[in-house]
Amino acid sequence: MPELQLLRPELYRAVLAFERENRVFFAKYVLDRGDAYFDSIDDRLDELLADQDAGTAAFYVLVDDDAAVLGRFNLEFEADATAQLGYRVAECACGRGVATATVLDMCGLAVGRHGLRRLIAAAADSNPASQRVLIKAGFRPTRRAHPAELSGSPGIWYQRGLTAV
Repeated sequence: MPELQLLRPELYRAVLAFERENRVFFAKYVLDRGDAYFDSIDDRLDELLADQDAGTAAFYVLVDDDAAVLGRFNLEFEADATAQLGYRVAECACGRGVATATVLDMCGLAVGRHGLRRLIAAAADSNPASQRVLIKAGFRPTRRAHPAELSGSPGIWYQRGLTAV
């Protein structure tokens, strides 16, 4: 059974494998991160851990029974008990409800562990599956997302209040 775990150095290799295995798949929906990202991923993950340790974000990894990463789910904290939710799920896990179930789990963690009252998330127009995940998880569209806000793609911002999780 997949388990959400906070990012930690022991997961770096599994995160790198996840990103490499799904690079072409992700590039269909969001701007490719480029070779430099993969060449310096340990440094980037160290930066994420520093943000997590500083309390400005929380980075979760969905790990299956074989210790492979099925997804990454991030909370970047903002003012007023709000966080921006970001996520990406492995191609092999798509279409099975993994993203929706984990976004719902993230809503529970946002309230219970992080004391949040609202989540916001953006999904590109080119990624209707991600838009469906957010709707199924109780998010509602709020406004158009400018391409600069979504790695060069236009889309929609969503929000969900967390008082009723």
